[in-house]
Amino acid sequence: MITLTDSAIAAVKFALSKAPEPATGLRIKVQAGGCSGFKYHLGLESEPRNGDAVIEAGGVKVFVDSDSQPHVGGMTVDFTTDVNSPGFIFDNPNASENCACGKSFS
Repeated sequence: MITLTDSAIAAVKFALSKAPEPATGLRIKVQAGGCSGFKYHLGLESEPRNGDAVIEAGGVKVFVDSDSQPHVGGMTVDFTTDVNSPGFIFDNPNASENCACGKSFS
């Protein structure tokens, strides 16, 4: 369903280690908004919710709610420390268009 690169796995593990409250994984949610119609929302999560898909990659759990699942199937998540645009990068085969910021799609 979702693939995380080694860089993304390392970034999530680092975030989990610094979390102010215990968390076991990363939640990826698709919400209406952004420049192109949908945007990604990321957050740390401790437990799956009802209807979540739980993906494990490199010792990291990824939680995806049932409404977001059709939008992210086959997606690869990477992480970059590039000065111009640090953060997570989404390579989503379901997106017909991506915003220049890389955080929203249609």
